[in-house]
Amino acid sequence: MLNGTDPQWTLLLMALQPSDVRRAAELLANARAGWALTGAGVSTPSGIPDFRGPGGLWEQHDVELVSSIDGLRAHPEAFYAFWMERFSVMRKARPNAVHRWLAELEKNRSLSGVVTQNIDGLHQAAGSVNVHEIHGNVRSGSCLDCGRSYGFGWVAQQARQHAVARCACDGLVKPDVVLFGEALPPAMDKAVRDVDGADVLLVMGSSLSVWPVAGLVPRAFSRGIPVLVANDQPTPYDGGAEVVLRGDLVDLCRLVDRAIKSGGDRGANC
Repeated sequence: MLNGTDPQWTLLLMALQPSDVRRAAELLANARAGWALTGAGVSTPSGIPDFRGPGGLWEQHDVELVSSIDGLRAHPEAFYAFWMERFSVMRKARPNAVHRWLAELEKNRSLSGVVTQNIDGLHQAAGSVNVHEIHGNVRSGSCLDCGRSYGFGWVAQQARQHAVARCACDGLVKPDVVLFGEALPPAMDKAVRDVDGADVLLVMGSSLSVWPVAGLVPRAFSRGIPVLVANDQPTPYDGGAEVVLRGDLVDLCRLVDRAIKSGGDRGANC
């Protein structure tokens, strides 16, 4: 993370409009029912590779083979060979400053919670309490045939020993993540309800290209909910956002937090 004397910090400040930073700070300082929507960019500072960005994993691998329900059923060895390494990286990762900042904003009651596309559990590890995991998680797995649940440690051990994880009934055990071709979990319905009641929507680290999660943003627009987008790349909905902040997320949250504190409100120690 940059510090106040770093030349790159000066360049970041020059690239941003001070009025945008102040408006972002005002929205968050005054929020009482805010929600954050987070994507892969929030976890990349923790060492978890992005999937969709430039150089992301989907540019290097066949999505249908390694990340769809049909691919799992047809080629389970390829699925597990790809995912076990990635899941191991996720489970060893630790929350970064962005996760901690969002958790503090929830603690300070600026945010009511987080809607996340991420499956790594780092929001909870940082202290966020209300987290809607739209794409599932890597804490457990379930049998595709009988529905029996297993802890992730068991799933990983089976995959290492046998190349696939199979239930006692011989059915494939799928990690509890949402694959292409599967319906979203009830967390999505909860996210829609909570975002509908928000007074600000803070989008961080998401390309807003995956539906139906991305649809929360135009839904917020239609309800007059101010949207703040912080990302290192443009998104399809920047034009309708109240504020767009472009740059490294760790540095952006630090900058906005500083503006909140300078306005006399308690920041979140990013």
